[in-house]
Amino acid sequence: MQENHAGRPLKPGDRAPNVVLDAITRQGKVAIDDFRGQKPVLVGLFRGLHCPFCRRQIAAMAELTDALQEKGIDSLTVVNTPIDRARLYFRYHPLPNLLAASDPERVSHKAFGLPNLQFTEDENDWPHKISMSAVTSMRIDMPDELPAPMDLMAAVDYLDKADGYEFTEDDKQMIATGHGQLVGEFLLDRDGIVRWCFTEVEEDGRHMFGGPAPREVMSAASNMAV
Repeated sequence: MQENHAGRPLKPGDRAPNVVLDAITRQGKVAIDDFRGQKPVLVGLFRGLHCPFCRRQIAAMAELTDALQEKGIDSLTVVNTPIDRARLYFRYHPLPNLLAASDPERVSHKAFGLPNLQFTEDENDWPHKISMSAVTSMRIDMPDELPAPMDLMAAVDYLDKADGYEFTEDDKQMIATGHGQLVGEFLLDRDGIVRWCFTEVEEDGRHMFGGPAPREVMSAASNMAV
C-alpha cells in the first residue's frame, strides 16, 4: 500500500490506494478493495469522534447514504477513533446505513495524502504548519449551530457542550497525536479512480471545519457514470 501520493492529497484522476481497517458498524474488516470492480464509493476520512465538526460532517454524509445508493454508490466513513470507543459511540448515536471503520493510526489519511497539520509559534507553511496566531484569528461561522461567529476553541467548547460529548482517555490520546489531522471526502469510481474530492487542504484552508454542500456531493455523483 502506498503511503501517500506525491506529498499531496489525491485528486481526480489519481488511483486510490487499498487500505484495510477494522469495521465499526459491523464485524470484521473493511477495505477500499472491497469496492473496487464492484461499485463506486464515497470515502469520508475524518478526525476522531472527539471533533465536533467531524461528528456533524459524518452525520451529513450518512444522510446522503440512501440518495447515493439509488445511484449505485456506496459510502465508507473512516474515523481516527479506536475501535471500542467508536463502537460505543455509535451504539448510543446510531446512524442508519452507516458503514464506518476505525483508523486511530491515520493510515488511510496518510495514504490519501491528507497531512497532519503542525501547530507552531509563528511559522506558517500550509498545509503542513500553521501558527497559533493564525489559529486564534479564525472565526467559525455556523448560523444553525452557533449563536454567533466564534473563535475556534470557543466554538469547539460550545458544540461539545451542546452535544453532551464526554471525553475518554482514547479521545484525549487521539487529540494529543492528531488534533491537526486534515480531512476530506473522495468519490471513487468502480475502478478506484478519484472522480471528485473535497478536502481541508484546498484553498489555503478556507474549507477548514466545514464540509461539502449535499448538492455538491450529489452533483458529483450524478456526473459520474455508474
